[in-house]
Amino acid sequence: MPSSHRLIRFVRSCHLYLGVFTAPMLLFLAVSGGLQTFGLHEASRGSSYAPPAWLASMAQLHKKQTLEVPVRRPRPAAAVAEAAPVARAAVQGAPAAPGARRNLLPMKIFFAAIALGLFMSVCSGLYMAWRFTRRPRLFGAVLLGGIAAPLLLLLA
Repeated sequence: MPSSHRLIRFVRSCHLYLGVFTAPMLLFLAVSGGLQTFGLHEASRGSSYAPPAWLASMAQLHKKQTLEVPVRRPRPAAAVAEAAPVARAAVQGAPAAPGARRNLLPMKIFFAAIALGLFMSVCSGLYMAWRFTRRPRLFGAVLLGGIAAPLLLLLA
């Protein structure tokens, strides 16, 4: 077999097993990012909503690579009132006009659709890799390694 064919086979195998190894984390990041898009992982000021502990931990792992969710102390009302116009202007990139709000829902829906697309793409890629592999045990070992590696790193 010519060396170019061997190189292509090697690259394809690396691509396959790197994809299988990273797939569990891609699935995790797609799900946790999709849920964070709608702010379900944190309580809003002035709201009675309290996120489930698993969701807050999942978001914290996604954002800060730790499961320890910091306890936030409430800010004094005067500091919140002063900071709100400045923060809003910084996020929107324009001076804050009283009563002006942007509709963020279309962008949130777009990002949620992207997260769903990533999730479905990774699942279909895993299915195809499993279905057409010549070494199902190696596939399973690499997939389990991709699941076990981040769990072991959390314990370290």
